[in-house]
Amino acid sequence: MAKKTVDEKNYKVVAENRRARYDYAIEDDIEVGIMLQGSEVKSLREGQANIAESYCEVKDGELWLTNGYIAPYAPAVTWGHEEKRRRKLLASRKEIAKLWNATAREGYTLVPLVMYFNHRGMVKLKIAVAKGKNQADKRETSAKRDWQRQKARLLREHS
Repeated sequence: MAKKTVDEKNYKVVAENRRARYDYAIEDDIEVGIMLQGSEVKSLREGQANIAESYCEVKDGELWLTNGYIAPYAPAVTWGHEEKRRRKLLASRKEIAKLWNATAREGYTLVPLVMYFNHRGMVKLKIAVAKGKNQADKRETSAKRDWQRQKARLLREHS
């Protein structure tokens, strides 16, 4: 898959799915656009979103974000938006076909990792092709992370 790098210093994170890296083994990730209404963009600028319980799916040749929460924007109550509506994701047909093939395999899913504004002010979503971890894999990841933290602490103390 075409992997697009994100310039670390030129974007503002709106929502992050921190649990995804714990629950899933990330195979590959991709940056996609998202179709939003005006009140949704204003709400995102205030940082009021949650993608922790959301997922992506390919239906009828289109990529969708399901169960993503964007809080209602108070000044736009009259013409507001639905908070948990399905939102269309923007990717090329070739990328969508690759994602569909990846999810057709056993145990693979599309998980949103982070929603952010890029350097041009456009809302982007980073999604990943991931496979669910079992409990032993989660314990191994946790042990590895604890060891790295302890190793860094020891090096900091003795240098």
